[in-house]
Amino acid sequence: MKNYILHLVFTFCLFLLLACSVNPEDEQPTQSTEKQPPNIILILSDDQGWGDLSVNGNPNLHTPNIDSLAANGIAFDRFYVSPVCSPTRAELLTGRYHTRGGVYSTSAGGERLDLDETTIAQHFQKAGYQTACYGKWHNGMQYPYHPNGRGFDDYYGFASGHWGNYFSPMLERNGEIVQGEGYIIDDLTNKGIEFIQKNKEQPFFLYLPFNTPHAPMQVPDRWWNEMEGKALDSLHRDPSQEDMQFTRAALAMCENIDWNVGRLMQTLEELKLEENTIVLYLSDNGPNSWRWNGDMKGRKGSTDEGGVRSPLIMQWKGTLEPRKKIAEIASVIDLFPTLADLAGVSTEQEKRLDGKSLKPLLLPENESTNWEDRLLISHWSDRTSVRSQQYRLGHEGQLFDMIADPGQRIDVAVAHPEVTERLMEARQAWEVDALAELPTEDTRSFPVGHPDFVYNQIPARDGIAHGNIQRSNRWPNCSFFENWTSVNDSITWDIEVLEDGDFEVEIYYTCKPEDVGTTLALSFQEAIQTFEITEAHDPPLMGMENDRVERPESYVKDFKPLNIGLMHLPQGKGTLTLKATDIPGKEAIDFRLMMLKRVE
Repeated sequence: MKNYILHLVFTFCLFLLLACSVNPEDEQPTQSTEKQPPNIILILSDDQGWGDLSVNGNPNLHTPNIDSLAANGIAFDRFYVSPVCSPTRAELLTGRYHTRGGVYSTSAGGERLDLDETTIAQHFQKAGYQTACYGKWHNGMQYPYHPNGRGFDDYYGFASGHWGNYFSPMLERNGEIVQGEGYIIDDLTNKGIEFIQKNKEQPFFLYLPFNTPHAPMQVPDRWWNEMEGKALDSLHRDPSQEDMQFTRAALAMCENIDWNVGRLMQTLEELKLEENTIVLYLSDNGPNSWRWNGDMKGRKGSTDEGGVRSPLIMQWKGTLEPRKKIAEIASVIDLFPTLADLAGVSTEQEKRLDGKSLKPLLLPENESTNWEDRLLISHWSDRTSVRSQQYRLGHEGQLFDMIADPGQRIDVAVAHPEVTERLMEARQAWEVDALAELPTEDTRSFPVGHPDFVYNQIPARDGIAHGNIQRSNRWPNCSFFENWTSVNDSITWDIEVLEDGDFEVEIYYTCKPEDVGTTLALSFQEAIQTFEITEAHDPPLMGMENDRVERPESYVKDFKPLNIGLMHLPQGKGTLTLKATDIPGKEAIDFRLMMLKRVE
């Protein structure tokens, strides 16, 4: 009897267990089978030539981590960017030629991307991605030109075209001035790793515009010690033009970048994100010196092959075919539509894209797709070049067969008149279309006081000096004003206050002890704020102690912030003027920047 009862209990429990394990017919599984959209990591180096990678055949350096991206993914054989920094960045952000976005210079306002342009980050942000940019922005400093106004939730770096110190320099975080932490590329990578770790459970778009190997040529000892004095096996096609120490410094900086790329990839591996993350690596223009670059003609600033050919390496483990090389020509304007296409993000907007999605070239199922020959335009400083799959039309009308003559040594325009005519017509049509969108005069003021942003940085770079005041260097990007010797001297900025309000004003200055007591006045329309320099701050120039070769750009100083009080700025356009009213010594101050912080 006892065994019979135990048998009944066991049978009843088994029935309950089976009943609980079966879903009712109308009940759906709670776990989603939808795959999360791919993450994007977009790494852009600065002034690194196509030849500054060991994967492209340069024996002078080792870039194993970037080489590994190519081994695990796809490399484009002929990929093109603009000849200089800010145009490439504008084209990357918009998928449109930089002339359409108002970019005509690399400084003093000409680097700004028009506010009616929509960026790739804004599209990904709208699609639910977390977005961040860490590095050199170079498409406008004042909000809404600022990265935070162009689709990036988080920004850390500098918005100017180049920087004067790479070791714990003054940077900004979402508009606020902060102090960097260590060597700048290591620091930017740290911020990128933190962003990845924080957003590992949701789709993210991470843009890392590194600022090396752009001058000044500063790199930590770890990489310089291995490169200093090293025998270089491959040189520029005209070795007499090459500065060997500059080359060594540039290559050491590239090896540091590679080390940081390795840290990023290790983070993805540890977080098991490799198969759901698209990683891209490219540069913004040709090399910033004469050095080995695959025998190509031209360097940074040139519309020849050597000035505009860049590496483009893409890894998406498990999706892109390993070690695949794509021969078809492509351009930085293609990245916006390509990444949006791969991620399923809409590119719908009022303005048409110049680029096209490269997805048919990337994915194995699309290998049979017929890819039509196309023409790509390179333009800078009144020079326009046209590239087809086989030919390049030089800016002076020469024609080069890039398959038979990749070094552009033989003009074949006479031998191929029909090709020359076709490319000439394409150049003329582009100039009528895209180049014509660039205004002959820049009438844009520098915006101040946008209601959505607290900080308004107004640097010396964007100012105009009057009287005896001089800029510390002919390249404005990281310069300061000095030689302020008269009360008739002044600095002015053409600004537009977008919404009136009260602003806490800080200036970053230096002043010799004998010049303490200088009084100055800051004015805009009827508003005026006067203040006195009561504390000396006279640090030496710095930067040269970390330079591996002598720099052409300005040296920098440790500028001191001084709060000069509150100032009410009325809405409207006008001239912001900083003027000395009394100079008891020989000079007033050296001026680096002004920060206007909106106070509620």
